[in-house]
Amino acid sequence: MKRLIHYGEEKIAFTINFLPRPQRRVTINVMPDGDIRVDAPEDTEPLKVVSAVHKRVRWIWQQLHGQSERKRHVLPREYVSGECHYYLGRRHVLKVTISSTAEPGVKLLRGKLVVTARKRDASQIRDLLEAWYRERASEVFARRIADCISRIHWIKTEPSFRLLRMRTQWGSCSPQGELVLNPLLVKAPRTCIDYVIVHELCHLREHNHSVEYYRLLSAAIPDWQARKQELDDMAERMLNR
Repeated sequence: MKRLIHYGEEKIAFTINFLPRPQRRVTINVMPDGDIRVDAPEDTEPLKVVSAVHKRVRWIWQQLHGQSERKRHVLPREYVSGECHYYLGRRHVLKVTISSTAEPGVKLLRGKLVVTARKRDASQIRDLLEAWYRERASEVFARRIADCISRIHWIKTEPSFRLLRMRTQWGSCSPQGELVLNPLLVKAPRTCIDYVIVHELCHLREHNHSVEYYRLLSAAIPDWQARKQELDDMAERMLNR
């Protein structure tokens, strides 16, 4: 359900998702691309949801304004030597090598991401780099999931996971208990990767953002809010293609 509210002279659009119980309260999510998603219990009156959004409209505007400021400093990728790209929270300089004989691919050598391509074509270089990120993500996420689970006593069986490039999410948890993770998350620091993984692992027990859910999250990662803020602050750089 699409709705619109005003803040000063600005119009702010948001989508209401009515969810079945045990969703217990209205929660507002400002996504990395600027979309606003409001989750509410299925029997909530729409006017009550709009009222809840009005009460937090200044906070929503501040989040959107912060995203706009960050975007101003993010330039489109050109995939040429000298650009900076991220891996596990560190910046690495891109070095593009053109060869008609060498196998195309990507290697991390002495702090540089060395891409070997057949020709100097930005889309081909981007595809090679994203394939490398995806391969690294499979390995890194498997290790981080195992490590996170070892510290959460109520999880007895390690869940499966798959990679899915998402425009507005770092991860999700399916009703069947499968974790879905954005491969570009591998660009973020390990602490932020762990936050996203534990965030989704807690949904194995609480399929909502209830008080009990946040109790579980806080018990597993006491500083989760700081990690979330760090990830939010770098989202534009991580998702920039």
